[in-house]
Parts: sequence; structure tokens; C-alpha cells
Amino acid sequence: MTIRVLLVDDQPLLRTGFRLILEAENDITVVGEAGNGSTAQDQSRALLPDVVLMDIRMPGVDGIDATRRIVRDAAPGAHVPRVLVLTTFDLDEYIVEALRAGASGFLLKDVPPDELVQAIRVVAAGDAIVAPSVTRRLLDKFAARLPSAHQQATPARVHRLTERELEVLRLIAKGMSNAEIAAELVVSETTVKTHVGNVLTKLALRDRVQAVVLAYETGLITPGAIP
Repeated sequence: MTIRVLLVDDQPLLRTGFRLILEAENDITVVGEAGNGSTAQDQSRALLPDVVLMDIRMPGVDGIDATRRIVRDAAPGAHVPRVLVLTTFDLDEYIVEALRAGASGFLLKDVPPDELVQAIRVVAAGDAIVAPSVTRRLLDKFAARLPSAHQQATPARVHRLTERELEVLRLIAKGMSNAEIAAELVVSETTVKTHVGNVLTKLALRDRVQAVVLAYETGLITPGAIP
């Protein structure tokens, strides 16, 4: 199966470099390019990429707004690309907003070519490329600046979780892997995978990264409370 990628960056030279790296792989093809967020939204609708490699800082419609439009404005049941955002700094406050907008993770622009390729494959497979522990550190650093970080009431959908599913959500937010959660709860990894799947489905979340973000916004995890 070929992974269809849309490149979004306001610097043509960077887009060319990414294209050369990705098209050297047998299972990846670049279906289009965009120099700004508005064009990216149009290209996403027209080309239906599996993954959008999105620069976060662009003039006009930036990567955050473009991510939000691509991920959240899709019609029910329609194809929704996975968005992987690019940044210059690993502790960029815009990353937090991008994750909340629906991105599946982030990469540094100077990422080695093999890691870029692997990230594309991981995201296309439905996983998040940002380790939850990294996401947690980002949120710890910037949550105080996010206008909605401590102002949102607990969404009604959180109350759909069973006590065990709520416990699993808290452990996901602590950055634990399935194996670590299994050891903590003294259950099998298969059982943990089932619980994680139920949590994501009931909360309408795309992946574990979004679960960490929601845990912060609903007060299940307090910024700075976890070492």
C-alpha cells in the first residue's frame, strides 16, 4: 500500500528536499505541495493524502489553523488525513495548539531522513509519532498560557468511561506504554489494548497524544504534578 503525502511549507527549497527524501521510498509518494495553510486545505480536499507534513509557521493561514480545518472540518465519514507538523524548536508553544487542533504529532525540521520516513509510516498506520511523555512535558511548560487549559468543564463524554477505563486514561496521560500499564494494573497487554481502544472510541480521540491533551484540559492530570 502506497502512502500518499502532501507537503506544506512556505519554503520551496525545503519542500523539494522533503520530496526527494520521501520519493526515494517505494511505499511513499508525494501527491502535492502547498506553500500556505489555505492552499493546503484545498489540496487536502482534492488529493486526499494519507499524511500531511505541515509546517507550523507560515504567513496567512498558519499550520495550526490549517490543521484544524483539515482534521475537524471534514464531513462525517469522510477521509481525514493524519497531520504531522514540523517545527524548528522542540519546545515550541505552537506545538501544543497544533496537537489540540488535531495533529497526530510533530517533528523537528532537521530530523534525519530515516526518522522522517519512519514517522510518515507510523502516522499513516494510525499511531502518534509524539511520545506521550514528550507531549506531557510540552503541556507542563505551556499549559498556563493556554486560554482553555483550566477553564473547560469536564466533557460529558468523559463520564461514559468505566472506572477502569478512566484509570487507563490517567496512566496514558502519565506517558505509560501498554506494557507499563499492564504491569501497573496486573492485567495482560491484550486487556490494556482493549481498554485503550475503548477510551479512544468513547472520547472520540484519534490517538494517545490527543488523550494526553484531553486529560490535561479536563483536570485529570495537573500540569507540573507528574515528574
